[in-house]
Amino acid sequence: MRPSQDSAASCARGQVATRTIILLIAFLGACIPPPARSQGNASLQGPVKITLDEAIQLALKHNHALLAARTTIDQDEALEVQANLRPNPTIFGDWEYLPLFSPSAWSGSYLQNSTEADLGLSYLFERGKKRQHRLRAARDVTAQARSLVADNERTLTFNVASQFFNVELAESTLELAERDVKSFQQTVDVSEITYKAGGMSEDDYLKIELQLLQYQTDYEQSLMAKDQELDDLRNMLGYDAVPTDYDVAGTLAYEPLTAKMEDLQLKALQNRPDLRAAQQGVTAARSQWELQKSEGKVDVTGQFNYSHVSDLNTATVYVSVPLPVFNRNQGNIAQARYAITQTQEQEKGTADQVMTDVHDAYMSLLENERIVQLYESRYLQAAEKDREISEFAYKHGAASLLDYLDAERTYRATQLAYRQALASYLTALEQLREAVGTRNLP
Repeated sequence: MRPSQDSAASCARGQVATRTIILLIAFLGACIPPPARSQGNASLQGPVKITLDEAIQLALKHNHALLAARTTIDQDEALEVQANLRPNPTIFGDWEYLPLFSPSAWSGSYLQNSTEADLGLSYLFERGKKRQHRLRAARDVTAQARSLVADNERTLTFNVASQFFNVELAESTLELAERDVKSFQQTVDVSEITYKAGGMSEDDYLKIELQLLQYQTDYEQSLMAKDQELDDLRNMLGYDAVPTDYDVAGTLAYEPLTAKMEDLQLKALQNRPDLRAAQQGVTAARSQWELQKSEGKVDVTGQFNYSHVSDLNTATVYVSVPLPVFNRNQGNIAQARYAITQTQEQEKGTADQVMTDVHDAYMSLLENERIVQLYESRYLQAAEKDREISEFAYKHGAASLLDYLDAERTYRATQLAYRQALASYLTALEQLREAVGTRNLP
């Protein structure tokens, strides 16, 4: 009986050890921090916030209108391939006098001595370097297409930035409305206590309560306006580029500009893609003129024939050249020459438009900057101080309720106007960037 007892005890000790090891592993697993991937997934919970630069990059990557415009570059590159192709050779053959309706006449002797067979090859030799001129013209068109797409990117960048500022304005307005509701709610609560204690007339209390309704309505409208502005921005970025609950990062902030208009105009002449496209249009027009002149050169067709006639094998070489008596491509050459003049005038007009755009954007920026500085230098503080004085005077019986409510409305109107002026300034600054053709202003 002793060995069996020792065996049972050993088995029990083994089970205890196994349980101990399992508990130790579980304890260590609970103490070990989760892997970095889990931490990253946790950080993705909640709404995603994007900056202005991120919004612009998302739009440049996902905006469907821009993606469609970029396909024009691929199409023009495909036309480059087509323009560089050589003419195809032509092969032909015939076999005459076959006895299709006399089967008994079929024999090797008959086919050898009584039929005629021809086999030939012809090729068109282009003269005047037509293929080279076609390729050059196609490449110039592709270069112009790239500049036009870059101009689409410039316009899209401005639109995204403007809409981004609209979202920031809506968010700032919502924050102001929420703050006004909370602040005025305290006034309503104090007024209710005063009214119930007999220190205020019912008419004055109702006026204060109705003013709160206006603030609450403004808050709801601001909330809806922010949602609409975010939806409009999402449409520009690409609907699937951001999640439904995304938001913008950043607030309206004044950004001073010290660059001179003359420097900005010079930079615009160097950077504007629409001006570069107009300049490339002149180059493309010249290429088309050279191509049309080469099309006026006559081509040569060479042909080689092998013939078998009644047991006789012969070879023939043909050369054919059209005589340019009437058609020398005169009309197309003249039209291409006039097109050069047209594109030159368009280039000059585009350069003038660039200078005008920079001037108008710069003057608009200065005007909006002066308005912002007026608010920041004096009127924001004046409106806030007027509200504080009116509130203090009303609570101590030195001012009427109407004076207090009027000061509240004036303060809110001043804050709203300041935020709108700040958004207008930032939009004007972005418009200047668009006019210059780059977001990196000196």
